[in-house]
Amino acid sequence: MKIRTKLFIFIPLLVLLLNLIAFFIFQSGKKVQESYDVMMQRIFLYKQLSIETQENLRFLSSYLIHQDEKSYRLLLEHQKQLEQLQRTLISRRLEGNDALTLENYKNMIDEFLDLERSIVQKLINKQFADYADQYNEIEKISSFIREDSQTLVDLELSAYQPVYKQMIINIGRMNQLGATLFVLTTVLSIVFAIWLSRTIVIPIHRLVHAAKKISAGDLDAHIPQMDGNDEISLLGKTFQQMMENLRILILKNMEILEKEKLMRELELKALQSQINPHFLFNTLNVISKLAYIEGAERTSELTVSTSNLLRYNLRKLDEPVTLRDEVEHTKEYFSIQKARFRDRITFQLDIDETCLNQVIPCLTLQPLLENAFVHGIEGMEEGAIIQLSIRPKKNHVRITIADNGVGMEEDVRQAILQSSSYPFSKKGHSTGLGMANVLRRLQLFYGVEKLVKIYSAPNEGTTIILTLPRREGGQADV
Repeated sequence: MKIRTKLFIFIPLLVLLLNLIAFFIFQSGKKVQESYDVMMQRIFLYKQLSIETQENLRFLSSYLIHQDEKSYRLLLEHQKQLEQLQRTLISRRLEGNDALTLENYKNMIDEFLDLERSIVQKLINKQFADYADQYNEIEKISSFIREDSQTLVDLELSAYQPVYKQMIINIGRMNQLGATLFVLTTVLSIVFAIWLSRTIVIPIHRLVHAAKKISAGDLDAHIPQMDGNDEISLLGKTFQQMMENLRILILKNMEILEKEKLMRELELKALQSQINPHFLFNTLNVISKLAYIEGAERTSELTVSTSNLLRYNLRKLDEPVTLRDEVEHTKEYFSIQKARFRDRITFQLDIDETCLNQVIPCLTLQPLLENAFVHGIEGMEEGAIIQLSIRPKKNHVRITIADNGVGMEEDVRQAILQSSSYPFSKKGHSTGLGMANVLRRLQLFYGVEKLVKIYSAPNEGTTIILTLPRREGGQADV
């Protein structure tokens, strides 16, 4: 669930619960107010009827005494007010004894108004002898109305008492419900806050902690695993992928640096074996021509081989070559070694022509063959054999270099396989290019670790097998 969805669900839910509490409280107060208003309106009506009856009687008495226009006008105004109150009273509905009392009360107000109109009419008609008894009667009715008004007020209070008790009970229930909802919303708010903290704040804090470690240089910092499909989980997975890409990039940069280091080491060691190589190369050419002119053909051939070997070593070491070039170079090298060892060594070639377009780093085979000479068969008086085999194998090219020399110890073999610079005893015939250096360059060139197999044991010879992925033509960075 996404964070936005979580917020859109839980925050409105909390707001809804809080609104329910407010609504229940409002309804409770509204019911109390309505009940109170009904009761007060009735009591106020009875009081108004009682007061207005007394006012009508007072203005009627004033009109009897003064019989002027002002008194008459005031009497009519209060008479109309009493009639309006009477109409309001008529709309009342009561039951039982209350209904009988109210009906009697209505009749007394009707009688009061009729007597009042009769007295006023007789005064207007100058019938002074007949209104005295009616005035006494209206005074009695007025006193009865006042007494019945108080009685109706008492009845209202009595009738309202059970309603009031029930209302108190309902208010208590509403308050209890409101308190329950308040506790519920409080608990839900705490749960929601904890849940939000666990799903948003804590994961972000963990990511920040991991980012601080990474910024301090700790690339092995633990990235917290996050489940789910929200934005925080996506951020954590993206962060994890970024770290994996960063580690891969750093490893690639380290490989590039290692390549450059190996190349500098290779070039340095090659330069150590060169004393003004161009001058030496030109000198060897002169010597070979002079030997040929003087009839020393073998000396001329040996000098040409040495010159070709030197020319090949002067190539740029960071450019790849083909196996064909490497094989020709090894033939020149063996020509020189053959002149040294004569019949003590035999060089056997098993070359498949279809493999000779394979791309390979420069100076790969010659250092391995040189290692076989120097560390394998140099001390043998006779029967020394070095074999070079190049055969296809599915999508690979297999290169085998074998000798029947003194072999090597297991720790030496393991050191070479682990690309360690094992301290070989450097003899004067070696160019100084270590076997581990050559094998590591092959691994970096093809991007594959397990390219080499070495089989050897003391006094049982050594066999080196290179299984190279097919890669023909083109340029590549060695």
